[in-house]
Amino acid sequence: MSKKKPGTPSNTIALNKKAKHEYHIEERFEAGLALLGWEVKSLRAGKAQLVDAYVLLKDGEAWLLGAHITPLNTASTHVIADPTRTRKLLLHAKEIAKIVGKVNQTGHTCIPLALYWKKNKVKCEIALVKGKKQFDKRATEKERDWNRQKQRIMRENTV
Repeated sequence: MSKKKPGTPSNTIALNKKAKHEYHIEERFEAGLALLGWEVKSLRAGKAQLVDAYVLLKDGEAWLLGAHITPLNTASTHVIADPTRTRKLLLHAKEIAKIVGKVNQTGHTCIPLALYWKKNKVKCEIALVKGKKQFDKRATEKERDWNRQKQRIMRENTV
């Protein structure tokens, strides 16, 4: 087996950066994703967005809604490609039951955090989250700014 080369890119395809700002992340799960051929080719090219995506739990199954995978012109010539189609998430029944139990509680929801490669499969990291209030968002931003300022001060003092 060949070792990973030092110049190889990251396994991450798409991140939902907005999620950490909008929600308190409580629990994470790794789910497989049922995709079509043109979608896999687009993901290899890095053409995916998770900004307004969410997970719908229905009839004991999990579905990814709102994820946008832009079709490549060369890959989807013979198929009518729908970039925002509903995609099935592949999870164990126990995991789905756990998520459904939490989502039925007040204030919990399930959202995708990232799409990434694991060996030759596309995986979706989903999370159980609780919405942040406005003052929580401001406090998080203030703490981030303070940490950045501390790092800057430490750098200036060591040089």
